[in-house]
Amino acid sequence: MGGCQAVPMPDLTLPEPRTPDPADAPPLRWGVLAPGHIAGHWAAAVREHTRQGLVAVGSRSPERAAAFAREHGMDRVHTSYDALVDDPGVDAVYVASPHSHHRDHALLALRAGKHVLVEKAFTRNAAEARELVSAARDAGVLLMEAMWTRYLPHTDVVRRVLEDGLLGDVHRITADYGVRAVQDPTHRLLDPALAGGVLLDLGIYPLSFASSVARAAGLPVRPTGVQAAGSLTSTGVDAQVSAQIGYGPAQAQVFTSMLTASGHTARVYGSLGRIEVDDRCYVPAGVSLTIGTQAGTWDANRIHGYGGLCFQAAALATYAAEGRTDSPLLPLDETVTILETADEIRRQVGVVYPNET
Repeated sequence: MGGCQAVPMPDLTLPEPRTPDPADAPPLRWGVLAPGHIAGHWAAAVREHTRQGLVAVGSRSPERAAAFAREHGMDRVHTSYDALVDDPGVDAVYVASPHSHHRDHALLALRAGKHVLVEKAFTRNAAEARELVSAARDAGVLLMEAMWTRYLPHTDVVRRVLEDGLLGDVHRITADYGVRAVQDPTHRLLDPALAGGVLLDLGIYPLSFASSVARAAGLPVRPTGVQAAGSLTSTGVDAQVSAQIGYGPAQAQVFTSMLTASGHTARVYGSLGRIEVDDRCYVPAGVSLTIGTQAGTWDANRIHGYGGLCFQAAALATYAAEGRTDSPLLPLDETVTILETADEIRRQVGVVYPNET
């Protein structure tokens, strides 16, 4: 008498990330332009987890530059950005100024022949981004957006799941990043002159995540449609934004806010299952894959929190040693496309920066 044959369960062991150990990247001599809050986290991560050399800092404030140099063991202090980028002992420049100034400061470094890592958001808009891309290609140097999540190990786990087709056809992408932010009208986040607003400060993360999923899943990276809604602050910048973005047959829903805290989650839904990144998905995080009633997880991060900022510096150093002038994980053309999407969202929400190119 025959019995029911068991249906084999899928193997839900998630693929291991291909992310190199940041300590293996060949060392470059780095200069830090504009030593602020994020630059401090970046420098600490680079010192702890890589062999990169932090050799110089440039600031308009001699006191701030000297304090930063002492804290991070740097040899040289420059009191102008021109002096920093012209320093012959600097191979690469990390631009950490507000994104309202990224275009001007990155151009200085590119024209000086340095490799450049530019903090996110890359620029205020796509037009400025195209200008930087053109300057980098003219100079023959490596230019990268410091979208650190692209270079984290858990991101490569997601990328591999998508590239291997484990989810089937991708139909839905969701990503959010909301915080309850300071409401002081003099704060940078609320200042239109500094390209304030939540979209370029936090919302750039879910936008970049959605684009990265589209790329890995073989979907169009250039959106096929954008519908946005949002609310503005009293200073005229965006306080909260939600958008639905089409990537061919898939839909992405992204959300960002300075009015309320959200889970900082990211998920991808396909015809066969879904993959989810743990809360605080924009720092090193865990990943879970669900197919039917079966689930598998990955969470083998060795470096945590802001320490993950080291991966992007290591990636730039590796790419530069290989003679690359573009990042394979976040090509410049994709950075421009993401900013085109942000431009369209701002247009629909009604945010325009003063003297915007």
